[in-house]
Amino acid sequence: MTPDIQITQTGNVLEIYLNRPQKKNALTRAMYEAMATALRDAENNPEIRVILLAGTNGAFTAGNDLGEFLNSPPREGDSSGMQFLRALAQSTRVLVAAVDGVAIGIGTTLLLHCDLVVAGKGARFQLPFVDLALVPEAASSLLLPRLVGYQRAAELFLLAEVFNAETAHQLGLVNRVVEEGQALPVAQELAHRVASKPAAAVALTRRLLRDPGGSVMDRITAEGVHFAAQLQSDEAKEVFHRFLARAKS
Repeated sequence: MTPDIQITQTGNVLEIYLNRPQKKNALTRAMYEAMATALRDAENNPEIRVILLAGTNGAFTAGNDLGEFLNSPPREGDSSGMQFLRALAQSTRVLVAAVDGVAIGIGTTLLLHCDLVVAGKGARFQLPFVDLALVPEAASSLLLPRLVGYQRAAELFLLAEVFNAETAHQLGLVNRVVEEGQALPVAQELAHRVASKPAAAVALTRRLLRDPGGSVMDRITAEGVHFAAQLQSDEAKEVFHRFLARAKS
């Protein structure tokens, strides 16, 4: 583990903090390894229902540590960064992000894998891959056009201009824009709200939402299978009993 990544668990929420303030939380191999391990461990811990990602000291992340990239280029397909991205994409937990300050490169693309993103008004986003003679990563060349349309995605990647939290909200990259200093507490509140809901229903809903394939009729059938199974579950019966008890009171 590394002190540049801080991990805490509060109830059913695992919180992962990027904590390298002297470099605006620029990501190193050790940081990627620590986050990948935390994500994989969470998959084996039924207590963890939601994972919160945040930065410390007023920054989300300035992206990859370019000095480390130059001195020790990652190996194709087997780098710590790739391990983190695979663990992120394969996570079955609800992913929440709190974004303050800069969110550069991977700081923006990883948000495409999150379910809920809260940004402070001063947050700044950028996709500078082309300007660095690189190409997009984290499946962002697939996910961003799907989210914002081809032309907007091309503009964000090819011009590599900085954009603010309001623009990120308009694009659908961010769920909520809040006052400075409020991104983390609002994201924590949302994370715990989701974590308090019926776990299987949340997990199945997320799985359905994140599956882009199939026709409308295929989706109706898939939803019907899960709906019928959940209707018979102890989880649903408990919720129904509580609802009916409140209605009688």
